[in-house]
Amino acid sequence: MPVTFYDLNSDTGLKKLDDYLLTRSYITGYQASKDDITVYAALSKPPSSEYVNVSRAFKDFHCRFSGVSAEGSGVIVEGYAPIATLPVDDKNASSVVLCSCHRHAAAADDDNDDVDLFGEETEEEKKAAEERSAAIKASAKKKESSKSSVLLDIKPWDDETDMQKLEEAVRSIKMEGLHWGACNLVSELRANMNMFDVIAKLVPVGYGIKKLQIMFTIVDDLVYVDNLIEEHLMAEPINEYVQSCDIVAFNKISFASVIK
Repeated sequence: MPVTFYDLNSDTGLKKLDDYLLTRSYITGYQASKDDITVYAALSKPPSSEYVNVSRAFKDFHCRFSGVSAEGSGVIVEGYAPIATLPVDDKNASSVVLCSCHRHAAAADDDNDDVDLFGEETEEEKKAAEERSAAIKASAKKKESSKSSVLLDIKPWDDETDMQKLEEAVRSIKMEGLHWGACNLVSELRANMNMFDVIAKLVPVGYGIKKLQIMFTIVDDLVYVDNLIEEHLMAEPINEYVQSCDIVAFNKISFASVIK
């Protein structure tokens, strides 16, 4: 179904377009298309900086519209013909739309308050960017991220290393998406994965030296095990206790098997 906009030269119409562009770079799809040409050509003048998202998208678009070839998904602007409905061989009709965009671009260059291509980001633009980022993060949180269980061997320098302090140092690492040992899935995981029967334990290595074997869970999109080891476990101050780390097992958590 085509996207529909009404009276883009009114405050109400521009506000609706501004809200629509909060989490979008283009009118439809993931690239500039004829839908963008139709919408921006329908504006009687460059959008005010009050409408941060429209102003941002318009600035970006009028710099590249001459190379637009994508058809788009279809858009309806009340009182303005969509570019998709213009005859392919009607050069005059196409020129009307392109010249309209050129006119806005020229006007924008003369009005630095509304559109400043190379100027510093305004407070309104920063706020809009933050709102877009927050909206995208909120949307992403709705999607359940996959998780993994990891069993790690952490070896001390020698038999004189205080293993209690070593474990405390390891567990002191806090990261979004990282859960040491116990989590709300531990009991289910134990029932389905015998290799993780223990959350953390000391395992003899030889010559009186013991290693810490510890289990943790991660959200795959947020935590990378290699980074955890290199940038945290093997970095100061924890490397005072830790000589090396080895991944014993790495398994994706199957929520289907947990529910059974």
